[in-house]
Amino acid sequence: MMAKVAPWKKGRVSELTEILSGDGIVGIVDIGGVPAGNMLGMRSSLREQMTMTMAKKTLIRLAWEQAGLSGEHLEELLEGAVQPCIVHSDSLNAFELFAELDKTRQGRAAKEGERAPSDIVVEAGPTEFGPGPIVGEFNAVGIPAKIDKGKVAIQRTVTVVNEGDTISGDLGIMLAKLDITPIEIGLILTGAIEGGIVFPASSLDLNLDGFKSDLISATSGAFNLACNTRWFSTATMPTLLSKASGEAMAVAVEAGVVNDETVSLFITRANAHAMAISGQLDSSALESADAAASDAADSDSGAEAPADEEEGEEE
Repeated sequence: MMAKVAPWKKGRVSELTEILSGDGIVGIVDIGGVPAGNMLGMRSSLREQMTMTMAKKTLIRLAWEQAGLSGEHLEELLEGAVQPCIVHSDSLNAFELFAELDKTRQGRAAKEGERAPSDIVVEAGPTEFGPGPIVGEFNAVGIPAKIDKGKVAIQRTVTVVNEGDTISGDLGIMLAKLDITPIEIGLILTGAIEGGIVFPASSLDLNLDGFKSDLISATSGAFNLACNTRWFSTATMPTLLSKASGEAMAVAVEAGVVNDETVSLFITRANAHAMAISGQLDSSALESADAAASDAADSDSGAEAPADEEEGEEE
Protein backbone atom coordinates (compact mmCIF):
# COMPACT_ATOMS: atom_id res chain seq x y z
CA MET A 1 0.00 0.00 0.00
CA MET A 2 1.45 3.32 -1.10
CA ALA A 3 1.83 6.06 1.46
CA LYS A 4 -0.28 9.11 0.83
CA VAL A 5 1.47 12.42 0.27
CA ALA A 6 0.03 15.38 2.14
CA PRO A 7 -1.54 17.94 -0.23
CA TRP A 8 0.46 20.78 1.30
CA LYS A 9 3.70 19.02 0.41
CA LYS A 10 2.64 18.79 -3.24
CA GLY A 11 1.80 22.47 -3.20
CA ARG A 12 5.11 23.30 -1.57
CA VAL A 13 7.06 21.30 -4.16
CA SER A 14 5.17 23.04 -6.98
CA GLU A 15 5.98 26.43 -5.44
CA LEU A 16 9.65 25.57 -5.14
CA THR A 17 9.73 24.19 -8.69
CA GLU A 18 8.30 27.43 -10.05
CA ILE A 19 10.96 29.43 -8.21
CA LEU A 20 13.78 27.20 -9.43
CA SER A 21 12.53 27.26 -13.04
CA GLY A 22 12.24 31.05 -13.23
CA ASP A 23 14.79 33.51 -14.57
CA GLY A 24 17.53 34.85 -12.33
CA ILE A 25 19.94 33.33 -9.88
CA VAL A 26 19.24 30.61 -7.32
CA GLY A 27 21.23 29.94 -4.18
CA ILE A 28 21.07 27.98 -0.95
CA VAL A 29 21.30 29.82 2.36
CA ASP A 30 21.96 28.21 5.73
CA ILE A 31 19.82 29.88 8.40
CA GLY A 32 20.62 27.42 11.16
CA GLY A 33 21.13 29.03 14.56
CA VAL A 34 19.63 32.39 13.59
CA PRO A 35 17.10 33.55 16.24
CA ALA A 36 13.62 34.34 14.97
CA GLY A 37 13.88 38.03 15.84
CA ASN A 38 17.15 38.43 13.95
CA MET A 39 15.74 36.45 11.04
CA LEU A 40 12.78 38.79 10.62
CA GLY A 41 15.03 41.84 10.57
CA MET A 42 17.38 40.29 8.02
CA ARG A 43 14.60 39.24 5.66
CA SER A 44 12.98 42.65 5.90
CA SER A 45 16.20 44.39 4.83
CA LEU A 46 16.60 42.07 1.82
CA ARG A 47 12.98 41.83 0.70
CA GLU A 48 13.34 44.21 -2.27
CA GLN A 49 16.35 42.40 -3.74
CA MET A 50 15.53 38.72 -3.31
CA THR A 51 12.99 36.17 -2.14
CA MET A 52 13.65 33.51 0.50
CA THR A 53 11.69 30.26 0.78
CA MET A 54 12.33 27.78 3.59
CA ALA A 55 11.71 24.07 3.08
CA LYS A 56 13.01 20.69 4.14
CA LYS A 57 15.85 19.12 2.19
CA THR A 58 13.56 16.35 0.90
CA LEU A 59 11.14 18.82 -0.68
CA ILE A 60 14.00 20.88 -2.10
CA ARG A 61 15.43 17.78 -3.76
CA LEU A 62 12.06 16.91 -5.36
CA ALA A 63 11.55 20.45 -6.65
CA TRP A 64 15.13 20.58 -7.89
CA GLU A 65 14.59 17.39 -9.89
CA GLN A 66 11.29 18.59 -11.34
CA ALA A 67 12.94 21.85 -12.41
CA GLY A 68 15.47 19.84 -14.45
CA LEU A 69 18.50 20.96 -12.46
CA SER A 70 21.54 18.82 -11.72
CA GLY A 71 21.31 16.79 -8.53
CA GLU A 72 25.09 16.93 -8.11
CA HIS A 73 24.94 20.72 -7.97
CA LEU A 74 22.25 20.59 -5.30
CA GLU A 75 24.19 18.21 -3.07
CA GLU A 76 27.21 20.49 -3.39
CA LEU A 77 25.13 23.45 -2.22
CA LEU A 78 23.38 21.54 0.57
CA GLU A 79 26.62 20.23 2.03
CA GLY A 80 27.09 21.74 5.47
CA ALA A 81 23.70 23.49 5.48
CA VAL A 82 21.96 22.72 8.77
CA GLN A 83 18.71 24.46 7.87
CA PRO A 84 18.65 25.26 4.14
CA CYS A 85 16.61 27.99 2.52
CA ILE A 86 16.22 28.73 -1.20
CA VAL A 87 17.08 32.29 -2.16
CA HIS A 88 16.20 33.71 -5.58
CA SER A 89 16.98 37.04 -7.23
CA ASP A 90 16.45 38.37 -10.74
CA SER A 91 18.26 41.68 -10.10
CA LEU A 92 21.60 40.52 -8.62
CA ASN A 93 24.43 38.36 -9.91
CA ALA A 94 26.13 35.68 -7.84
CA PHE A 95 28.79 37.99 -6.43
CA GLU A 96 26.30 40.74 -5.55
CA LEU A 97 24.04 38.17 -3.90
CA PHE A 98 26.89 36.93 -1.71
CA ALA A 99 27.87 40.50 -0.78
CA GLU A 100 24.34 41.43 0.28
CA LEU A 101 23.86 38.27 2.35
CA ASP A 102 27.31 38.67 3.91
CA LYS A 103 26.15 42.00 5.40
CA THR A 104 23.74 40.09 7.66
CA ARG A 105 26.58 38.39 9.54
CA GLN A 106 26.68 39.30 13.22
CA GLY A 107 27.93 37.82 16.46
CA ARG A 108 26.02 36.45 19.41
CA ALA A 109 26.92 35.10 22.83
CA ALA A 110 28.14 31.51 23.05
CA LYS A 111 25.87 28.87 24.56
CA GLU A 112 26.66 25.72 26.49
CA GLY A 113 28.25 23.06 24.29
CA GLU A 114 28.87 25.21 21.19
CA ARG A 115 32.25 24.97 19.50
CA ALA A 116 34.52 27.94 19.01
CA PRO A 117 34.72 28.92 15.32
CA SER A 118 38.21 30.34 16.00
CA ASP A 119 40.55 30.98 18.92
CA ILE A 120 38.79 33.13 21.54
CA VAL A 121 41.26 35.63 23.00
CA VAL A 122 40.65 37.96 25.94
CA GLU A 123 42.92 40.99 25.83
CA ALA A 124 44.63 42.42 28.91
CA GLY A 125 43.40 45.76 30.18
CA PRO A 126 40.81 47.51 32.36
CA THR A 127 37.08 46.75 32.31
CA GLU A 128 34.02 48.77 33.28
CA PHE A 129 33.25 46.60 36.32
CA GLY A 130 33.79 47.74 39.88
CA PRO A 131 35.15 45.58 42.73
CA GLY A 132 32.98 42.62 43.65
CA PRO A 133 32.37 38.89 43.19
CA ILE A 134 32.85 39.23 39.44
CA VAL A 135 36.61 39.03 39.98
CA GLY A 136 36.25 35.47 41.24
CA GLU A 137 33.83 34.62 38.42
CA PHE A 138 36.37 35.70 35.81
CA ASN A 139 39.14 33.69 37.44
CA ALA A 140 36.89 30.64 37.73
CA VAL A 141 36.55 30.39 33.92
CA GLY A 142 40.25 31.00 33.23
CA ILE A 143 40.24 34.77 32.76
CA PRO A 144 42.88 36.24 35.12
CA ALA A 145 41.42 39.34 36.78
CA LYS A 146 42.20 41.60 39.73
CA ILE A 147 41.28 45.01 41.14
CA ASP A 148 43.35 47.85 39.73
CA LYS A 149 42.64 51.52 40.49
CA GLY A 150 39.12 50.78 41.64
CA LYS A 151 38.17 48.73 38.56
CA VAL A 152 38.36 45.09 37.55
CA ALA A 153 41.26 44.60 35.14
CA ILE A 154 42.32 41.60 33.05
CA GLN A 155 45.90 40.88 34.11
CA ARG A 156 47.22 39.42 30.86
CA THR A 157 46.09 38.46 27.37
CA VAL A 158 44.90 34.85 27.37
CA THR A 159 43.35 32.39 24.89
CA VAL A 160 40.43 30.93 26.82
CA VAL A 161 39.20 28.54 24.08
CA ASN A 162 41.02 27.14 21.08
CA GLU A 163 39.37 26.78 17.68
CA GLY A 164 37.03 23.78 17.59
CA ASP A 165 36.90 23.31 21.38
CA THR A 166 33.64 23.30 23.30
CA ILE A 167 32.59 26.46 25.12
CA SER A 168 31.18 26.07 28.62
CA GLY A 169 28.03 27.89 29.63
CA ASP A 170 29.76 29.88 32.41
CA LEU A 171 32.53 30.98 30.04
CA GLY A 172 29.96 32.07 27.46
CA ILE A 173 28.26 34.26 30.07
CA MET A 174 31.52 35.91 31.16
CA LEU A 175 32.59 36.48 27.56
CA ALA A 176 29.27 38.19 26.89
CA LYS A 177 29.92 40.52 29.84
CA LEU A 178 33.14 41.53 28.09
CA ASP A 179 31.20 42.11 24.83
CA ILE A 180 32.85 39.11 23.20
CA THR A 181 30.31 37.36 20.95
CA PRO A 182 32.22 34.53 19.23
CA ILE A 183 29.33 32.72 17.57
CA GLU A 184 28.64 34.14 14.12
CA ILE A 185 25.11 34.08 12.76
CA GLY A 186 23.59 35.35 9.57
CA LEU A 187 22.15 34.34 6.22
CA ILE A 188 25.22 32.42 5.08
CA LEU A 189 25.21 31.57 1.37
CA THR A 190 26.61 28.10 0.70
CA GLY A 191 26.65 28.62 -3.06
CA ALA A 192 24.64 29.74 -6.07
CA ILE A 193 23.84 28.68 -9.64
CA GLU A 194 23.89 31.25 -12.42
CA GLY A 195 23.64 30.37 -16.08
CA GLY A 196 24.12 26.69 -15.30
CA ILE A 197 27.40 27.37 -13.49
CA VAL A 198 27.79 26.47 -9.81
CA PHE A 199 29.58 29.07 -7.68
CA PRO A 200 30.62 27.80 -4.23
CA ALA A 201 30.69 30.40 -1.48
CA SER A 202 34.50 30.32 -1.35
CA SER A 203 34.72 31.61 -4.94
CA LEU A 204 32.17 34.37 -4.32
CA ASP A 205 33.94 35.87 -1.31
CA LEU A 206 35.89 38.64 -3.04
CA ASN A 207 38.10 41.26 -1.44
CA LEU A 208 36.57 44.18 -3.32
CA ASP A 209 38.91 46.79 -1.83
CA GLY A 210 41.94 44.70 -2.71
CA PHE A 211 40.56 43.99 -6.18
CA LYS A 212 39.98 47.70 -6.76
CA SER A 213 43.52 48.51 -5.63
CA ASP A 214 44.98 45.79 -7.90
CA LEU A 215 42.92 47.05 -10.83
CA ILE A 216 44.13 50.64 -10.35
CA SER A 217 47.74 49.44 -10.05
CA ALA A 218 47.45 47.31 -13.20
CA THR A 219 45.89 50.16 -15.17
CA SER A 220 48.63 52.56 -14.08
CA GLY A 221 51.35 50.06 -14.96
CA ALA A 222 49.85 49.42 -18.41
CA PHE A 223 49.63 53.16 -19.10
CA ASN A 224 53.25 53.75 -18.09
CA LEU A 225 54.38 50.83 -20.25
CA ALA A 226 52.43 52.16 -23.24
CA CYS A 227 53.97 55.61 -22.82
CA ASN A 228 57.52 54.28 -22.43
CA THR A 229 57.16 52.13 -25.56
CA ARG A 230 55.51 55.06 -27.43
CA TRP A 231 52.30 53.15 -28.07
CA PHE A 232 50.02 55.68 -29.77
CA SER A 233 46.37 55.60 -28.73
CA THR A 234 43.67 58.02 -27.66
CA ALA A 235 44.72 57.50 -24.03
CA THR A 236 48.47 57.98 -24.51
CA MET A 237 48.57 60.69 -27.22
CA PRO A 238 48.11 63.71 -24.85
CA THR A 239 50.89 62.46 -22.56
CA LEU A 240 53.24 61.61 -25.44
CA LEU A 241 52.69 64.99 -27.12
CA SER A 242 53.30 66.82 -23.85
CA LYS A 243 56.47 64.82 -23.26
CA ALA A 244 57.73 65.47 -26.82
CA SER A 245 57.02 69.21 -26.48
CA GLY A 246 58.97 69.39 -23.23
CA GLU A 247 61.95 67.50 -24.69
CA ALA A 248 61.98 69.73 -27.82
CA MET A 249 61.97 72.85 -25.65
CA ALA A 250 64.89 71.53 -23.59
CA VAL A 251 66.93 70.79 -26.74
CA ALA A 252 66.20 74.27 -28.18
CA VAL A 253 67.29 76.01 -24.96
CA GLU A 254 70.51 74.00 -24.68
CA ALA A 255 71.32 74.67 -28.38
CA GLY A 256 70.74 78.42 -27.95
CA VAL A 257 67.92 78.59 -30.49
CA VAL A 258 66.10 81.91 -30.02
CA ASN A 259 62.46 82.09 -31.05
CA ASP A 260 59.11 83.17 -29.65
CA GLU A 261 59.00 80.13 -27.34
CA THR A 262 62.55 80.26 -25.97
CA VAL A 263 63.28 84.00 -25.72
CA SER A 264 61.42 84.36 -22.42
CA LEU A 265 63.46 81.50 -20.96
CA PHE A 266 66.74 83.11 -22.07
CA ILE A 267 65.73 86.45 -20.53
CA THR A 268 64.77 84.73 -17.28
CA ARG A 269 68.05 82.82 -17.21
CA ALA A 270 70.10 85.99 -17.91
CA ASN A 271 68.28 87.86 -15.18
CA ALA A 272 68.95 85.06 -12.75
CA HIS A 273 72.64 85.05 -13.61
CA ALA A 274 72.83 88.84 -13.17
CA MET A 275 71.16 88.62 -9.79
CA ALA A 276 73.57 85.86 -8.77
CA ILE A 277 76.59 87.97 -9.76
CA SER A 278 75.28 91.07 -7.97
CA GLY A 279 74.78 89.02 -4.85
CA GLN A 280 78.49 88.11 -4.84
CA LEU A 281 79.73 91.76 -5.09
CA ASP A 282 80.48 93.86 -1.99
CA SER A 283 78.97 97.27 -1.35
CA SER A 284 82.10 99.24 -2.47
CA ALA A 285 81.99 97.61 -5.88
CA LEU A 286 78.33 98.48 -6.24
CA GLU A 287 79.05 102.12 -5.20
CA SER A 288 81.89 102.34 -7.77
CA ALA A 289 79.55 101.00 -10.41
CA ASP A 290 76.92 103.58 -9.48
CA ALA A 291 79.55 106.39 -9.56
CA ALA A 292 80.81 105.26 -12.95
CA ALA A 293 77.28 105.23 -14.28
CA SER A 294 76.72 108.75 -12.87
CA ASP A 295 79.96 110.10 -14.43
CA ALA A 296 79.00 108.60 -17.75
CA ALA A 297 75.64 110.31 -17.58
CA ASP A 298 77.27 113.71 -16.72
CA SER A 299 79.76 113.42 -19.54
CA ASP A 300 77.00 112.66 -21.95
CA SER A 301 75.07 115.78 -20.88
CA GLY A 302 78.25 117.97 -21.06
CA ALA A 303 79.05 116.82 -24.55
CA GLU A 304 75.64 117.81 -25.75
CA ALA A 305 75.96 121.48 -24.51
CA PRO A 306 78.40 122.86 -27.20
CA ALA A 307 76.22 121.53 -29.87
CA ASP A 308 73.37 123.59 -28.49
CA GLU A 309 75.53 126.75 -28.35
CA GLU A 310 76.64 126.31 -31.95
CA GLU A 311 73.09 126.00 -33.02
CA GLY A 312 72.32 129.28 -31.17
CA GLU A 313 75.20 131.18 -32.91
CA GLU A 314 74.13 129.97 -36.30
CA GLU A 315 70.66 131.24 -35.60
